Amino acid sequence: MDTKEEQLLIDLTSAKGVPGNEEEVREVFREYAKPFADDIFYDGLGSVIAKHGAGGGPKVFISGHMDEVGFMVTKITEKGFLEFQTLGGWWGQVMLAQQVEIKTREGKIIHGVIGSKPPHVLTPQVRNKPYEIKDMFIDIGASNQEEPKEWGIRPGNMVTPYIEYKRMNGSKYLLAKAWDNRIGTAVSLRVLENLSKEAHPNVLFAGSDVQEEVGLRGARTSTHLVNPDIAFALDTGTAGDTPGMTPKEADSILGKGPQILIFDASMIPHKKLLNFVIDVAEEMAIPFQYTVISGGGTDAGQMHLTRDGVPSVAITVPVRYLHSHTSVIHEDDYLNTVKLVTELVKRLDSETVEQIRSYE
Repeated sequence: MDTKEEQLLIDLTSAKGVPGNEEEVREVFREYAKPFADDIFYDGLGSVIAKHGAGGGPKVFISGHMDEVGFMVTKITEKGFLEFQTLGGWWGQVMLAQQVEIKTREGKIIHGVIGSKPPHVLTPQVRNKPYEIKDMFIDIGASNQEEPKEWGIRPGNMVTPYIEYKRMNGSKYLLAKAWDNRIGTAVSLRVLENLSKEAHPNVLFAGSDVQEEVGLRGARTSTHLVNPDIAFALDTGTAGDTPGMTPKEADSILGKGPQILIFDASMIPHKKLLNFVIDVAEEMAIPFQYTVISGGGTDAGQMHLTRDGVPSVAITVPVRYLHSHTSVIHEDDYLNTVKLVTELVKRLDSETVEQIRSYE
């Protein structure tokens, strides 16, 4: 991976963007897409879509999502601590003593840490149970209720995890916040770049949606706007290669290729399109892994239900430690996802799309 490509990953993961506050990520997307897009437009919620191709043919929509799991300030206490609401799914055990950043309306960044009662004052019964999120707070070093207000903090402010992107010890393992789903957004942008330099028999719409982590909301509106013939959700999935994991829980291995979802709680993928994806991957010798997400879904869950139905499949990058401050991906999985999706779009001509969409 060259320096420019890695810088895209750094820029995307460094950007702050919880559901409903995706402005920074949208700006990174827009600036990167500009040289390669014929047009850039938005749905009414703020999802961003870059179009390439004016020669007609099927409309192919590929999209990640911009938002990351995070928090929202809900109250400033009398002593200057912040109460907060989670945005997206959080496991309380990965939150305590973690550093966060609050962004004010004026763009000022306030540093804080998630706090709780110390274990020393808890009874053994309480100490040995997971600490409840509702009892946590954010400490920003304020002494009273007025200081945070003077700093510009108010209810509704975005709160994001604080962590720096790192290539782990010179390896291909990449650590950052928000791989879910800045990596899908990066794939969307890289495929756009690839196909802007060569012919493709369709019109490509490469995008990234808002508010996936709170109910796949942006996917519903962006897909309605594009009205595609074929759609691909580009997201992340659970890796199963850490100690203690069993194949029944998750069996994907970092470095062994993108995941192709054959089932999740929001969608059964379109069979003909799924077979097309698998056939292309096998023909091109692109490594991939089958996966199932029985307790969650991707934006494809809304894509496939739009208008009169859109054949859809989710292609995901395996990630360790999803929905935490520090998640880990493998460089090769990202690059192979870009390679696979680029090849899929190149092959979706009118005849192929007609065959996929036909029920005769």
